Amino acid sequence: MLIKSTLFGISLLLASAAESRPMTTPPPPADGKLPVIIGYVGGFRGLADIENVAANKLTHINYAFVNVVNNRAVLTNEQTDTVNFRKLRALKLQNPDLKILISLGGWTWSGNFSDAVRSDTARRAFAASAVDIIRKHNLDGVDIDWEYPGRPGYEGNVYRPEDKENFTTMFAELRKELDALERETGEEKLLTTAVGAFSSFLESTEMGRAERYLDFVNLMTYDYSGRTAGHHTNLFASDKANSTNSADKAVQEFVAAGVPVEKLVMGIAFYGRKYKLPDDAAHGLGDSVVSRLSGGGFTLLKDSVENQQGYKKYRDAQAKAPYIYNKETQEFITYDDEWSVRNKCNYVKKHGMAGVMFWEYSSDPKEYLLDEINAALR
Repeated sequence: MLIKSTLFGISLLLASAAESRPMTTPPPPADGKLPVIIGYVGGFRGLADIENVAANKLTHINYAFVNVVNNRAVLTNEQTDTVNFRKLRALKLQNPDLKILISLGGWTWSGNFSDAVRSDTARRAFAASAVDIIRKHNLDGVDIDWEYPGRPGYEGNVYRPEDKENFTTMFAELRKELDALERETGEEKLLTTAVGAFSSFLESTEMGRAERYLDFVNLMTYDYSGRTAGHHTNLFASDKANSTNSADKAVQEFVAAGVPVEKLVMGIAFYGRKYKLPDDAAHGLGDSVVSRLSGGGFTLLKDSVENQQGYKKYRDAQAKAPYIYNKETQEFITYDDEWSVRNKCNYVKKHGMAGVMFWEYSSDPKEYLLDEINAALR
């Protein structure tokens, strides 16, 4: 059973009072809408395997990624992107309520955001170029994945202190362009963002102001591990893992920063992080890391790694997170499984969050985790 911490309750009350919202956890929406299930589908590799996407198991698809070049949103792989868009639209024959958004940026394509939104003129042109893509391809919205405003991300990315304010005004300009498109088409157009789910992201942004323009704030509650063999997508903190980050902490902090909990979306990792540990490692979890290895997607981990060939699966009950440790090869894998996903979904329902999102669809082609999400939320 999940237990809501005292700190979460205090943060929620303070944020609610500041925004004149009810000082209790929000009830389910009056319109009866179920939690959202947002899947990121990668088109950055070229043609995506969209024919095998289970449209009825999703509410939204975020197409990753659209590049930012010369202060404009650009389809770097336009030939394959166009095919992918056509196939994504065809999924609406299976699920007419499915929403399809373009996601701009990502880890490797976030280097030019700072330039693109630095001035009023640049922001207007950037917003118009992004919305022109969804206008041309008859899509449903824009998702911004800027990693990261005001702080380092991928090596060589441009970032400035003024990104903090420009991050907010970028959303204002995008919302204006999307509103105009709504008037043209008579259809709802969405604006969302994927955000770093750690404290310093909030220090370099104004999420309490930016949220007013956003439909959802997708918390990237993964990639937490690195320097030590810790959990990379844990729900709660753990004494065993020596980690300062967790999904629960991120939710608390974003609510305290002024983001309504009903706009927050919990991130789920459909892939693992794998590390080589020193020869004298004793426990796996909490030991130091020598190097990073290829972790693989969940289908691979479940079918070919868990409790096989010396790889033993464990559960950290405090963190609500699994891990795999091979004492012979000194390899450690941190990931989400059905159990941790079920705990995350229960958390989402308990705290009135908008739903869940995951990176990335192709990492679990047998849909083990997507089926668990649907069982828990639908």
